[in-house]
Amino acid sequence: MSYQPNTMLVTGGAGFIGSNFIRYVLAHDPSIHIINLDKLTYAGSLDYLQDVSDKERYHFICGDIADAKLVRHVLQHHHIDTIVHFAAESHVDRSIDAPAAFIETNLVGTFILLEAARHIWLEMEKRDSAHCRFHHISTDEVFGSLTLKQAKFTEKTAYQPRSPYSATKAGSDHLVQAYHHTYGLPITMSNCSNNYGPRQHVEKFIPTIIRACLTEQTIPIYGKGQNIRDWLYVDDHCRGIMMIIKQGKVGESYNLGGNHEQENIAIAHYICAEMDKRFPRSYPHAKLIKEVMDRAGHDFRYAIDISKIQRELGWEPKETFASGMEKTIAFYVK
Repeated sequence: MSYQPNTMLVTGGAGFIGSNFIRYVLAHDPSIHIINLDKLTYAGSLDYLQDVSDKERYHFICGDIADAKLVRHVLQHHHIDTIVHFAAESHVDRSIDAPAAFIETNLVGTFILLEAARHIWLEMEKRDSAHCRFHHISTDEVFGSLTLKQAKFTEKTAYQPRSPYSATKAGSDHLVQAYHHTYGLPITMSNCSNNYGPRQHVEKFIPTIIRACLTEQTIPIYGKGQNIRDWLYVDDHCRGIMMIIKQGKVGESYNLGGNHEQENIAIAHYICAEMDKRFPRSYPHAKLIKEVMDRAGHDFRYAIDISKIQRELGWEPKETFASGMEKTIAFYVK
């Protein structure tokens, strides 16, 4: 049975994926109203949503998901029936340097959202799975690291988080599943591979390379750049999330990946070659690439198996890496 959201709370909606998700929903489902709850830390910006014109269907609230009183108020006052939980500290390097914020947001914040949903939806309003939904956004990093020969991560892969970031995301995943199995909270989950596209924070890998090419700065590459990631264009991710919310099975998790594994150094050279075409200089942009000391505990390879969501919901990425990078570079150049 399909599910139709009416009033959706998007946590972390001023961030990269959250803001693109809000844009996607407003453009593709005119029946949904959105409340965007975001703390506006360094990674969030209202500039990402400045040109959203549908003020009747979109409302922003500046606040922290770890503020239990605020979260309960938002759920009740705005008659929220669907929570889409993006809000998270997500930068691995920051988690290594200062893990406390990751505990507070990723674990405590998720717990407070779950408690509010359980109390209001299940205890006060007596809703069932036809009338409410909690969708939790997670990451492939909770599954650990792969060798070249190992099979891709599936939804049944055992969790092996290896950084404070992935450990707190793994913990939040387990909390979400526990609230479903213990209390019957109607949840769905998705674990995605590395996202890229417009409105990504400049400290992330692909924006860093593009910006360095534009400003003729050094492009830092950890170690030899041989770490492998699977790259998913952000709009494909947003479309997949909506398919899971509307058509996915309650209590189930779905993997979302781009089917494009590449070494980091290959991504850097690809972007440099594209920038050579657009902004030719007296030297190739690849000369800006510089190896730097590797990240502590740097996972070697992530790879997502998307066969479950392909089989059950008919989702697969529409963008190739080339078409997605064309749009991404155009955005940052503009």
